[in-house]
Amino acid sequence: MEALTYRQEGDYLIPNLAVPEEPPVVLGKYALLRKTYLKNHNKILFVNLLTAGTLNIHLMEIEQTANERMELLTKQMATAQGLTESLKASDQMKWGILS
Repeated sequence: MEALTYRQEGDYLIPNLAVPEEPPVVLGKYALLRKTYLKNHNKILFVNLLTAGTLNIHLMEIEQTANERMELLTKQMATAQGLTESLKASDQMKWGILS
């Protein structure tokens, strides 16, 4: 465990604190939406995740979960509307109208 160091600011000693390094990641649509939501509506959670160095991990989990759910919902909607790959191959006009 590292000893906490301080710097002098006038009459005050200010701790030298730094946010932990996180690996750089490319954030998708849902991760960016979650980040904006946290910044605007849940600042405490946003700051806690940021200072713990787990914000990017959290955002990537959100992105992965949202994409998995979108794939599942798309498949369920296609099945409910009778859209199949064979319909797509045989009658693209009808497939396009139904989708």
